[in-house]
Amino acid sequence: MRSLPRAPALLLAGLAGCLSPQGHREKADRGAASIIGEKQREVYGREEPFTIDRPSETFRRKLLVAQGLPYTGPESLGADKLEAVEHWPEEGYPYGKLPAEETEAPWEGPAPYVMSLTDALKIGAKNSREYQTAKEDIFLAALDLDVERNNFRTIFFSTLFGGGQADTSPGGPDGVEGSAEAGATKLLKSGALLAGTIAIDLAKLLSGTEDFALGLFGDASITIPLLRGAGEHVVTEPLTQAERNTVYAIRDFELFKQTFAVDVATGYLDVLRQQDEVRNATENYRNLVILSRQTRALASAGQLPGVQEDQAKQDELRARDRWIASQQAYEARLDAFKTILGLPPDARIELTRDELDTLIARSDRFAEAQGPASEDLPPRDAPVELPPPSAEGGPYEMQEPLAIRLALENRQDLVVARGEVYDAQRGVTVAADALQAGLTLEGGVTSGARRGVTSAGQPDANLDDLVYSASALLDLPLERTPERDAYRASFVTLERSVRSFQALEDRVKLEVRQALRALLEARESVLIQQQAVELAQQRVTSTNLVLEAGRGEVRDILDAQEALLDAQNALTAAMIRYRLSELRIQRDMGVLAVDSDGLWQEYQPDEAA
Repeated sequence: MRSLPRAPALLLAGLAGCLSPQGHREKADRGAASIIGEKQREVYGREEPFTIDRPSETFRRKLLVAQGLPYTGPESLGADKLEAVEHWPEEGYPYGKLPAEETEAPWEGPAPYVMSLTDALKIGAKNSREYQTAKEDIFLAALDLDVERNNFRTIFFSTLFGGGQADTSPGGPDGVEGSAEAGATKLLKSGALLAGTIAIDLAKLLSGTEDFALGLFGDASITIPLLRGAGEHVVTEPLTQAERNTVYAIRDFELFKQTFAVDVATGYLDVLRQQDEVRNATENYRNLVILSRQTRALASAGQLPGVQEDQAKQDELRARDRWIASQQAYEARLDAFKTILGLPPDARIELTRDELDTLIARSDRFAEAQGPASEDLPPRDAPVELPPPSAEGGPYEMQEPLAIRLALENRQDLVVARGEVYDAQRGVTVAADALQAGLTLEGGVTSGARRGVTSAGQPDANLDDLVYSASALLDLPLERTPERDAYRASFVTLERSVRSFQALEDRVKLEVRQALRALLEARESVLIQQQAVELAQQRVTSTNLVLEAGRGEVRDILDAQEALLDAQNALTAAMIRYRLSELRIQRDMGVLAVDSDGLWQEYQPDEAA
């Protein structure tokens, strides 16, 4: 008597382990990583480090815990601190073991963290929520591409079935049956679909003379579209678009990194500018307190009228108001900057002044390159000649045609927009294919037969006898209204994509031209404000000497002090504006390289000469 085969428990256990949720997630990670590396080589010519897994100990969490900042609950600390929910599919919660932070933060404890601009760029790349979302967009595009590629892989399937039947009707068969089926399908890029299946059945009667019957069955088929839906350009269109979408996501991320780095620098330098205004306001307040005391003493001695004492006191009060307002504005800008980096706004963070000191030294070099201003005054009736801005500028004040050419060659969003025009062109061809008649050829071969409880009394099946079949299906295009309208709409989509590209191209040129003008204006402003500061300082000194000699007016000193404060603030703003204009024009030209850590490498204009 033949016995039913038994599936090995060890094999089933191993199969279950391979198909665990964690195994699927890790396999998806490997597939996406492979695709992203492939597309990075296509875009950059090299592969860059890329991961969406954030370290278990983020800098944000360190600040919350070490500085004792208030927070709502485990959600504030990160997904790995969430409380486990029922039926969670993996052992670790929520993602298993997360990678540790790559480098130790140079800070521990509740003391304020002192941050340089380089620190800010690196911290922002790891903690910014927008930065993480931009990275995840690449990852999701890679997953979509993996699904589309899978459609053209050989797809295997298998099923196991077991069941029984008890028939109470007279002569009804009672028995059990089991079957195993395996097969594979393969979609070719031509549109042909290959499929094959093999099945084994075992059916055992619980009554009668036959113990069980063996069924063997196999079939193979091919389906070939000849008109509508045929051709590689139609069949692979979803795959082609998914390939291009992944490249677009990588290019979009490159533009995002450039924009984010400039935003971080803008926020950082804006805080330093406001910090410098606080320092200037503090010094101005201190000087006016001293002046107010001096005028009060002179007024008490009868050397100044009382109205001048009142003027000094009013300006002292005004200086105090400005001093307090500048401090609050500094705190507000610092809070806004922390949110850009993805850090809590109540975290205690201080910024170093190194970047501002570097800009001050650089502005001095601008003044030296400009040369001393001529002190020779022309005659009163001489024609007035207004000197144009100096042609001697920084390295990024290049000729406009060169700057525009660099932008058109390097802007990632412009490359994407050009690609979208090509996508729209392909869309027209695919829409046109849907207008055709459908003609499909099918062919197949089968052998053997299936067995179940109702056929268990029949002899065992074998694969000796083959049955061939062939058919053709013609679907005439008598009604194509939806397809016709979709085809016409595809031309509208194409025209829109062309217009969008043209608009972006013009906007790129406009941004470059504006950036060049901003550079020139900021440089001239630096030179003007340097002279204004020198004059204001001389004016403060001379008016103080005149007042001490008993011949001046307090109002003159107050006006001079106000002019000095305004000139100092304007000089700092002009220096920062020039530096940011340099970064922005590099971003607008698409030549500001930003690595995976968020650090930039500035463009060397000599390379384009």
